Amino acid sequence: MPPALVKAHNDLDRAVDLAYRPQPFTTEAGRMVFLFELYEKYTAGLFVETKKKKKKK
Repeated sequence: MPPALVKAHNDLDRAVDLAYRPQPFTTEAGRMVFLFELYEKYTAGLFVETKKKKKKK
């Protein structure tokens, strides 16, 4: 990757880290696990099918 792109990725990672916790993540994998767990928590129930009630005639 070009150095400017590496720097941009690192800056973005730092911003994400600070948005969610006071200390940075020690690994990329740790960051991803944390973010995916947070995503699952926030989206739980959004994709649940609801049964439609039948109309009485």
